[in-house]
Amino acid sequence: MIYLDNSATTKPNPQVLDSFTKASIGYFGNASSIHGIGMDAERLLRKSREQAASLLEVNSNEIIFTSGGTEGNNLAIKGIALEHQNRGKHIITSAVEHPSVMETCQGLEALGFEVTYLDVNESGLVEIDNLKKEMREDTILVSVMHVNNEIGTVQPIKEIGEVVRNYPKAFFHVDHVQGYGKVPLNIQECHVDLCTISGHKIHGLKGTGVLCVKQNVKLFSLAHGGGQERRIRSGTENVAGIVSLVKAMRLAKEKQSGLHKKLTSLKLVLMERLQTLDRVVINTPKIDSAPHIVNFSVRGLKPEVVIHALEDFDIFISTKSACSSKSADESAVLIACGKDRDIAISGLRVSMSYETTEEEIDYFCQKLTEVIKKLSEVMG
Repeated sequence: MIYLDNSATTKPNPQVLDSFTKASIGYFGNASSIHGIGMDAERLLRKSREQAASLLEVNSNEIIFTSGGTEGNNLAIKGIALEHQNRGKHIITSAVEHPSVMETCQGLEALGFEVTYLDVNESGLVEIDNLKKEMREDTILVSVMHVNNEIGTVQPIKEIGEVVRNYPKAFFHVDHVQGYGKVPLNIQECHVDLCTISGHKIHGLKGTGVLCVKQNVKLFSLAHGGGQERRIRSGTENVAGIVSLVKAMRLAKEKQSGLHKKLTSLKLVLMERLQTLDRVVINTPKIDSAPHIVNFSVRGLKPEVVIHALEDFDIFISTKSACSSKSADESAVLIACGKDRDIAISGLRVSMSYETTEEEIDYFCQKLTEVIKKLSEVMG
C-alpha cells in the first residue's frame, strides 16, 4: 500500500498507540474525582499539559485540550465573537480557509456579525496590504491558517501578526493543523492569540487536539458544565487521548528538522515528474509552500475517476479537503487562486509523511502516467 493522503489523516505511530493503551489501563480514573485514582489521573493530565506547553513554548495554563481541529477552530472563532461582540462585530479571514473556519464564519454572519473574506493571489497568499486596508476599529478577530490544507501555501503569519497587534481590540487566530511538525511556527514571536492543532494529522489519534489560548484572552464557552479546561471546555477529560496527543506532538517536534529536509526533496522529485505528464497542471506554488503537499489537476479527467483508478494499484491520494471532498465539484481554494474552472474541478492532492519513500513516489508517478494515458484513450 502506498498511502499519500496524510493531510486527511495519518497512520498512528505505534508509540502513540502504546501510550494511549497504558494510560487507559493505568489511569482510567476521572481527573475531577477527589479519591486516589482520580488524583492519579489528574496528575498525569497536569504533566501532559505542562509537556504540551513546553513543546509550544507557552504557559501550561494556555493549553486547552480539544477533540481536534474542527472543535478548536469553532471554539476559537465563536468563543471570541460571542465574548467580545460588545467591542465590535467585524471578523477577517481569508477566502482559502478550511471549512471549519469558513462555515463557522458564515454561521456568525447569520447572527449579525460582519465577515471580510480576504482575496488571495495566484499562489493562495494573503497580501498584507489588503489586510491593512480591511482592518477596522471594530475588528475583533483575524483568523488565517498557517498551511493551506489543499495546496500547501504557507501564509505570512508573522507579518499578519504584526498588523493585528496594532489594533488593541483584535485577536489573532491561526489554524496550525497542517503546519505543526512540518513548518515551524513561533506562537509568541508571531503574536498569535489562539492556535489550533489536531492529533490525527501528526500520527496521533482522532478525537485529540489542542487550542492554545493566551492567558489574557477570554472566550465564551461552547460547552458549559463541570468547568474543566479553564471553564472554557467542560466535560470529563480524555486523559489517555491527551497523553497520546502529547506523545505525538513530541515525536513530530523531534522529527521536524529532518522531516522537512526529506519531504522537500521528495516534493521536488514529484513536481519535476508531474511537469512532464500530459494534461497535468501543478497548483501548489514552488515557493511559500509546505514540503508535504502537492496539488495538481489533470485537465479533462474527473478526479474521483483518477483516484479510483490509482486505488486499483493500492495507491491512495485525495481531492480537495477530506472535510469538503463530497461537496460541490469545484475547489473553492483553486477558484480563489484564480484558476480556470476546468482546473478547479479536476484538482488532486498528494500529501506525504515521514514514512513516504522516493520509491513510492516513483511508483506513483509511473502508475499515474499509465492511468492518464488509459483514461485519455477511453475518452477518445
